Amino acid sequence: MKYLIFSSMKNGFNISPLKFLLPFFAFTYCSSTAQHNTGSYLDTKLSFEKRAVLLMQQLTTDEKIAFLQYTQPAIERLRIPAYNWWNEALHGVARNGVATVFPQAIAMAATWDIALIKQMGDAVSTEARAKYNEALAKNGANANYEGLTFWSPNINIFRDPRWGRGQETYGEDPFLTAQIGTAYVSGLQGDDAAYLKVAATAKHFAVHSGPEATRHSFNVTVSDKDLYETYLPAFEALVKNAKVEGVMCAYNRFEGAPCCASGRLLKDILRSKWKFNGHIVTDCWAISDMVGFHKTYANEEEAAVASLLAGSDLSCGPEMGELKKAVQQDPSLVKNIDSALFHLLLTRFKLGMFDPPQQVPWSVLSLKDNNTSHNRALAKQVALESMVLLKNADNVLPLKKDQATIAVIGPYADDVDVLLGNYNGTPTAPVTFLNGIKTKLGTGVKILYAPGTKSPDTKYADEKEKNNYLDSAIAVAGRSDLVIVVAGISSNLEGEELKIKIDGFDKGDRTSLDLPADQEELLKALYATGKKIVLVLTGGSALSINWEKENIPAIIDAWYPGEEGGTALADILFGDHDPSGRLPVTFYKSVTDLPAFDNYDMKGRTYRYFNKEPLYPFGYGLSYSSFKYDSIFVDKKQVSKNATITVSVKLSNTGEYDGDEVVQLYVKKAGENTALYPIKALQGFKKVFLKKNESKTISFSLGVDQLRYYDEMAKTYKVAAGEYKLLAGSSSEDIRLKVKISVQ
Repeated sequence: MKYLIFSSMKNGFNISPLKFLLPFFAFTYCSSTAQHNTGSYLDTKLSFEKRAVLLMQQLTTDEKIAFLQYTQPAIERLRIPAYNWWNEALHGVARNGVATVFPQAIAMAATWDIALIKQMGDAVSTEARAKYNEALAKNGANANYEGLTFWSPNINIFRDPRWGRGQETYGEDPFLTAQIGTAYVSGLQGDDAAYLKVAATAKHFAVHSGPEATRHSFNVTVSDKDLYETYLPAFEALVKNAKVEGVMCAYNRFEGAPCCASGRLLKDILRSKWKFNGHIVTDCWAISDMVGFHKTYANEEEAAVASLLAGSDLSCGPEMGELKKAVQQDPSLVKNIDSALFHLLLTRFKLGMFDPPQQVPWSVLSLKDNNTSHNRALAKQVALESMVLLKNADNVLPLKKDQATIAVIGPYADDVDVLLGNYNGTPTAPVTFLNGIKTKLGTGVKILYAPGTKSPDTKYADEKEKNNYLDSAIAVAGRSDLVIVVAGISSNLEGEELKIKIDGFDKGDRTSLDLPADQEELLKALYATGKKIVLVLTGGSALSINWEKENIPAIIDAWYPGEEGGTALADILFGDHDPSGRLPVTFYKSVTDLPAFDNYDMKGRTYRYFNKEPLYPFGYGLSYSSFKYDSIFVDKKQVSKNATITVSVKLSNTGEYDGDEVVQLYVKKAGENTALYPIKALQGFKKVFLKKNESKTISFSLGVDQLRYYDEMAKTYKVAAGEYKLLAGSSSEDIRLKVKISVQ
């Protein structure tokens, strides 16, 4: 027999170099390696499923129950180290020290670039594995934010711009959300034939998008049509196409039942209809909410049993520990515990947590693979592709680099927090908008800076201080040839259950879509100076910038653009990169154009059901160049319901700059049965780079099943026979070409 020391791993045990060993566990290991331990969960010749069963058979009931909580204890007799399931990677590895901070999720969606987002997911998971390996060697990797199970992405539909967590989503459209979400999950989980790189988790299942103030207690009832056509498609796509490993159930109730105890959501839809075989985790302390807020159960024991029976496998919180009492009363619950535990163990086996490191491809990664120059360059690229040019009157942009003096003004111009959004890591060298502009122009241009106002979440000492801020900005503008104003909102104002209640903001949500009053006052005062103004917006949601659209010549939405946000903005402002972001949400003229925030019906919401004129439509974004849509054609105009159509669009760059166009394909029901469908619905898009004077033919493969609607009587999807219009354009409102097809 040979004796080897195994270092305690969050994902199992790892044969490590002696210099990295930590004496958590020591055990004898067969000299011929674990694959000859026939009948052992360490036998790597067996399937993950068989090994999970073998391991489960060796656990006591109490140990099994302990494993249904996110902080799993070590079991030394079975060589199993402690493991903590809670980690976050919304737009980079979060809350675990230095990591590359990529643009926020809403900005990821604004790229409309599937390949880029998959590449970003791969970079994030590389940093995740590197951090995990480092923590493993150091302390066993068993604390929050050190594991390989990531509770990202958030694929809830951003149905209402008042929701503060909408910044975490991929916008208002189910198809775009599904495509960006699938790309990110595919990048995170990797493409190895045997092992997951990390385990991603789609959240929050389902029908969840605020208000934050009542998120622990509100009940949602929507039509099955809205459920299946808006709230579920992205989850279905991630389960079926991306093979997402985890799903997190939401805090709220759905049809009277807490989501984490909803048999309809977890068993009937997720498990039975979609054949999901990964694990289901509750949102944090959601089981406790069933008692304290929803009041649907008398105590946590009852709530834990209900959650388990509905299909939840893991509690973020200690509540599943209450099953000990329940099993004493009803021993038959053990079979449900076994089912839940099997899902959890299978995930850990897929991550390679119980296998020799030489078999797991990413065991060689270290901190040298974290926050690399490559990843910082990738963060910049995502930022470049996410920023949306909303207005460019008289071709004010791009700016010339030979300006004498430029004023950079605004409360977020030199602010790091506004780069980061929420659920973020810690950047090593974040570039603010002010510093990005300074670096771009060097010493040849004089840069003057004044904040102009304080951030809305910071109070002035008195009216005199407020006036001093404004007067200083006006003075700086007066000494400049050009004014760049950085204004908007920050994640200190919109976000997850924030403790803030000021004009326009309440507990993380918004009560108004307008710019904060001080900032609008600042803009109007600067406009009165007669100086040319470029407005840069920050934030994770739509802004009702009606006056600004009318009066400011150039406007860019920069979102929360990550650590390289300042560098990316400077590249766009001064013409080193063509702006190519497109809006993943509708910008409304006023909050009064919308239904009540707590009404989850889709009527009157998003471009798919909004009958009024938007301020800026879904899919909108300008370029420094111009693009001509020359022709559209389909390979067949009459099709059966199981057919696939090839739709081709000829596109030409007719402008003076090389640049990207996002060709968007929408579907609209024509003729009869139009009431069964949205006004129009995105069903394809491609981001295309063209040099000036270049032309390309862009092709889409459109399955007729994409023309489905949900038949509430038949309780299934159907495709209505008849005519459909296929619409190709530059936004949901800027349709350039149309062609009709007929479905038999």
